[in-house]
Amino acid sequence: MLSPGAALKTGEAGREGGVIGMPEPHFIRERPPRSGVVALLESEGLPASDLTELHLEHFFFLTGADGAPSAIVGLELFGPDALLRSLVVRSAARTQGLGSALVLHAEGYAKSRKVHALYLLTNAAEGYFERRGYRRVDRAQAPASIQSTREFASLCPGSSALMFKRLQSPGER
Repeated sequence: MLSPGAALKTGEAGREGGVIGMPEPHFIRERPPRSGVVALLESEGLPASDLTELHLEHFFFLTGADGAPSAIVGLELFGPDALLRSLVVRSAARTQGLGSALVLHAEGYAKSRKVHALYLLTNAAEGYFERRGYRRVDRAQAPASIQSTREFASLCPGSSALMFKRLQSPGER
């Protein structure tokens, strides 16, 4: 599930040395430490009980000055479909474009893995994702692979919005 704190505005960073309105480049890393992911998710009230080391293979993060993850996002891959999950930015690091950078990175990574459609669940960041091309769909429209995830089946309430974004057509490479 995605938090309201994940909803960052692109263009609020980059005022120091870049073009106003353009985010500063971020060094996005792969496979964050599980302890850091769990701590950050729990601090923002997001589910972490289902995360294993295997999940973290498709997680990405940015670190703060202390070396701990300050922003994370994850993917669960199911062939042509994927669940975008666990987007969160530490409160002290918000308004710097970190969430936007991570979402773009995750989308690019998913495309490189031949994912055609991304799904996500959110309680409070629907507008944020609408501005990034996601649209709300009925939960019954989710593929069986997405419905079978713990996040969909039990961790996120039934009132959570299911959102969808097509990354590429099945015939595209």
